[in-house]
Amino acid sequence: MNAIPHFPLMIAGLNKNQANHAEVYSPYSDKLIATVDKANGDDVELALATAHATYRDRKNWLSVVERITILEKAVAMMTEQADELAAGAAEEGGKPLPDSNVEMVRCIDSIRACIDGLRNDAPHTIPMGINPASQHRLTTIRKEPIGVVVAISAFNHPLNLIAHQVGPAIATGCPVIVKPAENTPLSCFRLVEIFHKAGLPAEWCQALLTEDHQVAEQLATDSRVAFLSFIGSAKVGWYLHSKLAPGARCALEHGGVAPVIVTEEADIDAAIPGLAKGSFYHAGQVCVSVQRIYAHSSIARELADKLAAAAQTMVVGDPLSAQTEVGPIIRKGELTRIASWVQEAVDLGAELLCGGQEMAHNCYAPTVLFNPPTKARVSHAEVFGPVVCIYPFDDLDAAIEQANSLEFAFQSSVYSKNIDTALYVSDKLDASAVMINEHTAFRVDWMPFAGLKHSGLGTGGIPYTMEDMQVEKMIVITSKGIS
Repeated sequence: MNAIPHFPLMIAGLNKNQANHAEVYSPYSDKLIATVDKANGDDVELALATAHATYRDRKNWLSVVERITILEKAVAMMTEQADELAAGAAEEGGKPLPDSNVEMVRCIDSIRACIDGLRNDAPHTIPMGINPASQHRLTTIRKEPIGVVVAISAFNHPLNLIAHQVGPAIATGCPVIVKPAENTPLSCFRLVEIFHKAGLPAEWCQALLTEDHQVAEQLATDSRVAFLSFIGSAKVGWYLHSKLAPGARCALEHGGVAPVIVTEEADIDAAIPGLAKGSFYHAGQVCVSVQRIYAHSSIARELADKLAAAAQTMVVGDPLSAQTEVGPIIRKGELTRIASWVQEAVDLGAELLCGGQEMAHNCYAPTVLFNPPTKARVSHAEVFGPVVCIYPFDDLDAAIEQANSLEFAFQSSVYSKNIDTALYVSDKLDASAVMINEHTAFRVDWMPFAGLKHSGLGTGGIPYTMEDMQVEKMIVITSKGIS
């Protein structure tokens, strides 16, 4: 019988034989996959002290050349281990293997984007010599690491989220401490091990789980933390934001209740594959998953029926199967909550066109609801499950008003063959990004990715995160040799 793998805390200089540990289970089979040590307050203090001392030791900062070399070696190792890493992510997180393979490709590309950022980040200048006070002066701007980075990650993209939070920290020369989601820590630990094997000293990237929320708060809000990268619930994110030390920067990525406007001119058949993917990708456990579709009443029923038909053909089941399109829900409690929200919507008058039932192995059938009332939770809160709602409309402005009526604003989309209408809707939607004839979950790793209002703070995306993790230092040179 094979031994269950165990992952110790990745804290530089820690010599610890005993610790509380977390058990990591497959959300599909409920099989124990691995155990992971948990950090207590003393362990977190050591990690913070190590990271802070590393940052303060300027003479031993990693040069840009060294950082590029480490990241290039990491890319080569990730590429070599891509199949294994993707399978591991699918097993612990439940995202179907085909999608986990795509995530692994994106993870590698994200690290490449970090390298590109370093290669192309040239200093700029501030104008001098334009009045008597600025004569005989020349300026240049240098970028330096902001300081210790703490990254708190989420379960739904266990590979690429780590790449987006840890990769830029390594690239910009910031010591980073990463706390992955307790449901999916293994991918994080494997990636950090790759960075270490690629030549990154252990003190520059440490990984840990914490014993409880109090220890996690200790980690995130310590005065030595210069930048907090948080991906998770709005309740926790905004709470931690309120507790940050003075001067600390923060990026928060929360959820949304992504709206889609489908006008009467839209090509329904062309829209269905994207809407189905955007609604049910990773069982809807995505912060920009399609949830609310406002369709013109002349085409709403046709669109709803065709989307339901597409949903019913999707293969639900084992995430390690190459045929699976929709995997399990991450936790049993979330499965129960999703089912209760759907039942509430039906009880309040929504028409259930397909799905609406729990399945074996913690799966939930892809579900399409027609015209649930606004007071139903599926209409105003993030489902974070494979559930999509279609609402007929007659007045476009009224539909846009409904789309904008919530406290969340993230990515959105509009489907229309009329470019004027599509641009009109794009102009009026409250969103950080609007996709035209594309679903709301579209993303590439170098584009800005930002939640607005309750959906987040700051801008994600590799180059934007790298910018956030650096400070600019202006050097002013005074010389009579300069006119």
